[in-house]
Order: sequence, then structure tokens, then C-alpha cells
Amino acid sequence: MNDTSEFKYIQQHLANERTFLAWIRTAIAIIGIGFLTTSLHYNSPQSNPLQDKISLAISGVSLIIGLSVIIGSTMNYYRTRKHINSQTYTSADKFVKMVAAVATIILLFVTIYFLSMK
Repeated sequence: MNDTSEFKYIQQHLANERTFLAWIRTAIAIIGIGFLTTSLHYNSPQSNPLQDKISLAISGVSLIIGLSVIIGSTMNYYRTRKHINSQTYTSADKFVKMVAAVATIILLFVTIYFLSMK
């Protein structure tokens, strides 16, 4: 890869970097949801075995999903960079759908957890 192709598409590369950083922020937020749920659960005065399991599941799943998003977004960043330079870019439709589905599942687990506290 030569420097002229990088310079020629500088706007696209900067947009790619901003997108990558947005995915990293999303991954950190997903991981944070897991830690927040666990921290809130173990600092509450009442708990039961079902809530313990749900809290640990949310924490574990959030950590795995967050790390997966970091790995996936890094791979997508380099794939997009290569495709920008070769002018063969296609969107990452499957990756976006997968992250949206996983975020929905985490939200459902968090909702079930908070509903079980009543």
C-alpha cells in the first residue's frame, strides 16, 4: 500500500477511524452494564438465588459481548481500510445486525433482573 492512496481517501479513512472509536465506546458501555448490574446486585440488601444467577449471567455475557465487539470492530476497521484503498467498499451489514441482536438480548436480561427484584 502506498501513501498516495491513503492521502487520496483521507475523508473516508477519518470516517472509518471515527466509526471504529464509536464501536469501542459501545463495547465499553456493554461491559459497563455487566459490571454495573453485578455491583448493584451485590450491594442490595436483598437477593435470592435466581437474582444471583441472572446477575452473574448478565455480567459474563456483557464481558464476552464487549470483547467480541472490540475484536469484531478491529477486524472491520482493517477490512474497511483495505476496501477504501482498493475502492471495493461494502457495508458491514451482518456485523451491525449481530450487535443489535446481542444488545437487545442483554437489555432483556437486565429487564428480567430488575423485574425480579420486586
